Amino acid sequence: MARGWESKDVESQREAREQMAPAEPPVTAKDRKRLQIELDRTRVLRELQTACHPRFRGQLEAELAHLEAELRKFES
Repeated sequence: MARGWESKDVESQREAREQMAPAEPPVTAKDRKRLQIELDRTRVLRELQTACHPRFRGQLEAELAHLEAELRKFES
């Protein structure tokens, strides 16, 4: 008898959890790519703040320009 009540309780808990869970839109490959570019841009900006060598700064600035161009592609 206790088993029956227990299984019904578990079932009702599962149903309640499914109803309460927010429905998130599926993440697409395009969304993941954009997020990765944004994270890379953040990393480059952080490295630019501490970079001292002119060649390294130039490389980071070129990378930043490339990443920003990639982000603009997503906007259009």
